[in-house]
Amino acid sequence: MEDIRISRRALMMGAGAVAAWSASPARALLAQATAALPASVEALIAQMTVEEKAGQLTLMAAAWAGGAANALNPISATATFDEQLAQVRSGRITGVFNGNGADMARRMQTAAMREQRLKIPLLFAADIIHGFRTVFPMPLAEAGSFDPDLAERTARVAAVEASAAGIDWTFAPMVDIARDQRWGRGIEGAGEDIMLGKAMADARVRGFQGRRGLGADDAVAACAKHFAAYGAGEAGLDYNTVDVSERTLREVYFPAFQTAFAAGAPTTMASFNELSGVPATANPWLLDTVLRKEWGFGGVVVSDYTGDEELIAHGFAADAREATKLAFLAGVDMSMQSGFYIKHLPDLVAKGEVPMARLDQAVRRVLAMKVLLGLFDDPFRRIDPRREKTRVRTPANLKLAREAGARSIVMLKNDGDLLPLPKAGKRIALIGPFVQGQRELIGTWNVYGSDAEAVDLLTGVRGAVADPALVTAVDGSGITDALPGGIDAAVLAAAAADIVVLAIGESQKMSGEAQSRVDIGIPQPQIDLAQAVLAVGKPTVVLLRNGRALVLEKPVLDAPAILVTWFLGSQSGPATADVLFGDVGPSARLPVSFPYSTGQEPYHYAHKNTGRPNPPGPLLEYKARYREGPNAALFAFGHGLTYGRIGYADLDTGGGRLAMDGSLMVRARVTNSGTRAATEVVQLYVQDVTASITRPVRELKGFRRVALKPGESQVVEFTLRAADLRFVGIDDKLTVEPGEFRVWIAPSAQAEGVNGRFVLA
Repeated sequence: MEDIRISRRALMMGAGAVAAWSASPARALLAQATAALPASVEALIAQMTVEEKAGQLTLMAAAWAGGAANALNPISATATFDEQLAQVRSGRITGVFNGNGADMARRMQTAAMREQRLKIPLLFAADIIHGFRTVFPMPLAEAGSFDPDLAERTARVAAVEASAAGIDWTFAPMVDIARDQRWGRGIEGAGEDIMLGKAMADARVRGFQGRRGLGADDAVAACAKHFAAYGAGEAGLDYNTVDVSERTLREVYFPAFQTAFAAGAPTTMASFNELSGVPATANPWLLDTVLRKEWGFGGVVVSDYTGDEELIAHGFAADAREATKLAFLAGVDMSMQSGFYIKHLPDLVAKGEVPMARLDQAVRRVLAMKVLLGLFDDPFRRIDPRREKTRVRTPANLKLAREAGARSIVMLKNDGDLLPLPKAGKRIALIGPFVQGQRELIGTWNVYGSDAEAVDLLTGVRGAVADPALVTAVDGSGITDALPGGIDAAVLAAAAADIVVLAIGESQKMSGEAQSRVDIGIPQPQIDLAQAVLAVGKPTVVLLRNGRALVLEKPVLDAPAILVTWFLGSQSGPATADVLFGDVGPSARLPVSFPYSTGQEPYHYAHKNTGRPNPPGPLLEYKARYREGPNAALFAFGHGLTYGRIGYADLDTGGGRLAMDGSLMVRARVTNSGTRAATEVVQLYVQDVTASITRPVRELKGFRRVALKPGESQVVEFTLRAADLRFVGIDDKLTVEPGEFRVWIAPSAQAEGVNGRFVLA
């Protein structure tokens, strides 16, 4: 294999590009793709046939894949493994995704290195969304930690495990802003807020790719997806039409992508949706004018699964050939799963409809990524069956999964300090469809982990209490169906207990891709169960299992304590028990607003006032509100309680004047007057009172996790600069205007906390 490896000396030929990569990853990759490929790799392009070039742009689902991978995408024609090996030998595919581990990768890479004419290494990709074999909380849940460091650490472990199985590239992070909770795919992102979304995008890219460069054997290339505005589909319907202004794109949906690219993500995935009538997969303005020319992104653009083929169903392309031409010329470098590029690009080039220069440009980008991943230097650097066995599900990795799970749980209410529960002397009844069994634990979109390897609530609780015999478990109902005799059994269990823990919510199949809901409430059989159990009158803690914000109504809201426990992954049960019994205090906050009603969706805290806002207090006629309730959240973005008693006081706006070229320190004193330690997420919000473009009622501009001992106070400081107050102006360009601003340091987007005003001059 020595003839296809790149020596250390050859790699140094691209030293200028390597230096640029350190300073600006996207621009460096552009340099790699156009002028700085090592000579031995550049020479391959001249030797390739048009078919071989098209093969470098063709990515297919692995023929040798597990059942989970097959279940996560629509059924489509897939070659057998032997047929796929033949495609490798003939240079007709660049790689595969969601394959079956190091042994599969070794066999395919060996075929490429020994039997392919040009011996170009294959690329192995996968959907590593929230862990590999060690499964972490769903990204939406983890975003609730408001802790980018935690997100970076879990992504790092995911990369270490995945790379040991031969994976070079992950289709993550998803950085779509999701402001309609009917859309099930919001579970893969960071929620509704721009700033939090940017922070998590940065952290996850850095975690996946590591600090030693993409050539490290434990690094996987990140893919920021889905470009762009996938989360803005009409009516919260997956894959649906998107029609938003350019200002909204630039202000809401673009920033997290720009952050991901700045952090080093070398790839992005075109989204399924159209934008103002032009599908993203064939949108030259989006993929070329903005992404390439304006932002200088030089990496690889890959279609989503059959995204180019779907141009036909959109009514944008007449047939497969035209779909190929439109997607490729718009800027999609690599086709996923349709097979259109290998089928139609050669003829399109031969007929002069696609320039050879465009074909070579896309091939250079793909080869540049393979260079950066170290595949030309060592095609087997991530393929090691021994590492595959030793790097996964280690004690340290499972410990991190438990930590991440506990730090993702949000406490919505805790009347009478019911929580934390005592570990001894109390009979505890666990009731609900989520209390026992290896099911509904890890959440959606995990290819390699399984509920069978996860720990359920019953096991976690029994492991935490002094006498496990005092803990009983009854399902009471199914998720969407009643169980014969289920409610009667639940009532008997509740009557015999001192404390009830009621676990209700959504199945993991009710969230995720293609799982939009018209009603984001808890299914009626579980409401009936809650009604009966709460009527027994025992102290009751509700644990919500969910992949989105839910509508919560009576009788659930009557429970004195409610925890949002999402889908927490491999250590779901122990992580939940840690918070229930106070070994870990709840510190997460809602990354999405919980509305009063499904009919409010799409809803987000950073909405505009309108010309007729309802002032604080009673609902008034002829104001921006609903007949049945306010234009507000039941539980706001950023809300979450602790086991402490947190108070805010002594706002200091530093004189209340911010110069255009200066900074303003905004401070407040945060105090824990309770008897338990707590970690408070202190949040900074601003409102531009008057501007040339109307501004939201609040925008998050900073947050701090602050650990407070009982009785302790800390002064929390935030620095504001004029750049923090920019917005997209009349000309669709960033601007900042002098004027008056409101400012809050508060525990949520609707809490008053302490607030005041300052002037930008």
